[in-house]
Amino acid sequence: MITAVRHLGPNWYATVMGTAVVATAGAALPRPAPRQACAALWALSFALLLTLLVARALHWRHHRDQAHAHLLDPAAAPFYGCLAMALVSVGGGALTVGRDWIGTGAAVALDTVLFTAGTAIGLVGAVTVPYLMAVRHRVEPGQATPVWLLPLVAPMVAAASGPLLVPHLPAGQARETLLLACVALFGLSLLATLVMLPVVFGRLLTGGPLPLALTPTLFFVLGPLGQSTTAAGAFAEAAPGAVPAPDSRGFAVLAVLYGVPVMGFALLWLCLATAHVVRARRHGMRFTMTWWAFTFPVGTCVTGAAALARHTGLVAFEALATGLYVVLVAAWAVVAVLTLRGVVGGTLLAAPRPVPPAPRPAAEAPRRAADRATSGAVR
Repeated sequence: MITAVRHLGPNWYATVMGTAVVATAGAALPRPAPRQACAALWALSFALLLTLLVARALHWRHHRDQAHAHLLDPAAAPFYGCLAMALVSVGGGALTVGRDWIGTGAAVALDTVLFTAGTAIGLVGAVTVPYLMAVRHRVEPGQATPVWLLPLVAPMVAAASGPLLVPHLPAGQARETLLLACVALFGLSLLATLVMLPVVFGRLLTGGPLPLALTPTLFFVLGPLGQSTTAAGAFAEAAPGAVPAPDSRGFAVLAVLYGVPVMGFALLWLCLATAHVVRARRHGMRFTMTWWAFTFPVGTCVTGAAALARHTGLVAFEALATGLYVVLVAAWAVVAVLTLRGVVGGTLLAAPRPVPPAPRPAAEAPRRAADRATSGAVR
């Protein structure tokens, strides 16, 4: 067991996020998925979270050199944002569907603990990872990838999940403080993403397609888009009873005026990312842990579209949420099976294989550098 976790990186928390969002997105649909199935998936995500927390603790205890190497690797360090998002996702799922199995009181307590821990870790990561990239990592412009968004998206996940706890707090200052704190997290993550996204998009246009193994990470861009739309809808639903009437009506307006154009851009990016993935698959892209990018980001678009359906009453958004959920379930089923096969076969927990040198044109140098930098982070 101790040897097996040596190469277990923080990217493995994506399995928790991807599983939890299938449960919560299913419950958010205009015509919800079966509650028992959603609760079972949430329980699976909770079990995965506990397993990975233990495994990662063993990793830090017995393989500290490898853990430090992950922190100093610009390809691996951003994945520490997945820990925060996994905690918050499972916590939010406890209140959404997990309460059917564990009761409302236990769900509130569990969500409080996981939301608090996940938010704190997310805020630390949102500062620490960019700081390390600036002062310790040696990052070239051609190495920019959507993975850099991960630590910046974590506060947005907390912003979308926090309003679930608002009704369980005493009326007055406590409710308003939590709601406005979530709005602050929303602004923090949104503005940081708006700074980083042009860097990623510019690299894509000027540096050519991403390395094959990293192509699925283009779906990470959907995360802040779908999650911010979800958060805006959650603010509108939690505002009555938490803030004065004029402000609560303003949140309802924000949910639509913000969410509709952002969801439009999310659909544009979904088409662009899908085209890149189809191209990469034709060029020999094989399964790696980056395929989990097909789950959680798409799930945030499901919950975002569902929120717009509730606030606009439009059938178009209901159909969009349902269609995206079908895609999400299919993607989760595929990557879950392939991950299980890789764990049983030992390939996903093995040491990363070095990228074999091969002569390439000078224009391919940035891509070759990115391949080397990410070869150990995608497993």
